[in-house]
Amino acid sequence: MLLAQITDTHIKADNKLAYGKVDTAAHLSRAVAALNALHPRPDLVIVTGDLVDFGRIEEYERLRALLSPLRIPYYLLVGNHDGRDELRAVFSDHSYLGQGGDFVQYAIEDWPVRIVALDTMVPMQSGGALCAERVGWLDRVLAEQPGRPTIVAMHHPPFVTGIGHMDKIGLADSTGLAAVIGRFPNVERIICGHLHRDIQVRFAGTVAGTCPSVAHQVALDLRDDAPSRFKLEPPGFQLHYWRDGHGLRTHTGFVGAFAGPYPFFDDSGALIDE
Repeated sequence: MLLAQITDTHIKADNKLAYGKVDTAAHLSRAVAALNALHPRPDLVIVTGDLVDFGRIEEYERLRALLSPLRIPYYLLVGNHDGRDELRAVFSDHSYLGQGGDFVQYAIEDWPVRIVALDTMVPMQSGGALCAERVGWLDRVLAEQPGRPTIVAMHHPPFVTGIGHMDKIGLADSTGLAAVIGRFPNVERIICGHLHRDIQVRFAGTVAGTCPSVAHQVALDLRDDAPSRFKLEPPGFQLHYWRDGHGLRTHTGFVGAFAGPYPFFDDSGALIDE
């Protein structure tokens, strides 16, 4: 099984640039083309939140149009820039968006690894939270299949990253989540967005990590007082690869035209050293 993760697409309406500099629509189009060109092609794609910039209907309509060339089934999560009602209105045929009642959370059952998507959004706030209702939902869903390999997907990461300004708008409290995850050793990984960087941490007996954005990246500045800034580093995605008997491993790829690939050896099998 091969799960592709993209995140923080931040689509805007009317060809506007994010922060006056980032053409997020063009970036997403290139990411879609890159995913379509992968061999083997992923079984599914999950987009871990901040789908659009202001949670508006017209932004989701543009997002839908940009995702339409994707030749892989895809699933959507909400982040702090999103609107639950607006997302459901435009993607009304995505029935899984209604599984979680008031929250956009659901379980995907169609592949060898189960995927449980958790809603961390707090309306009108940049930071995230997991209330007792959401933590209880996760506990119940995980308890349904405690022996099945599972990935938990969410927008806000449940750990401190060291990037000061992002930690101020992180998940408010991860203790309830940690208590639940710690009871289910079948949770192979927690995959997140929000940070616009690749960061990996041990968490509650598993591994939690964030994925690069397909557009702009948060500046790598490990100071408590780091200013809120971004860089136009190469956009990226992650591939979560499950193989029976070997477990889950994660690869980070980049979107763009790069030189290569070049062979290490010539036709005779000799190492190329000039």
